[in-house]
Amino acid sequence: MKKAEIKITVELDDNNLPDQILYQSTDGANKDQVPVKSMMLSFWDHNYKNSMRIDLWTKDMPVDEMKRFFYETLQTMGDSFLKATGEENIIEDLRDYCAHFAEKMGIDTRK
Repeated sequence: MKKAEIKITVELDDNNLPDQILYQSTDGANKDQVPVKSMMLSFWDHNYKNSMRIDLWTKDMPVDEMKRFFYETLQTMGDSFLKATGEENIIEDLRDYCAHFAEKMGIDTRK
């Protein structure tokens, strides 16, 4: 059986706010630590039937990039949900909401 490991390192300032977030994967083409400005990590706890989340962003994450990050996260959550469930009708609604979100946030989705 193949195994892969994902390592996340968070460097905190004196107030425990993230200064830097780095990730590294043993299965990726690049084995180096990669700096990122924001992350969202979700786990499903089958025993308690709830999700556990870690949402972090660095102090210097620009607001316009955070808006884009949320937009893209919503879009890719839709992709994952469709792949996992095959529920096409609700994904159309999510895509409509994503378009509305992008319009309200002034996000250029052509990039």
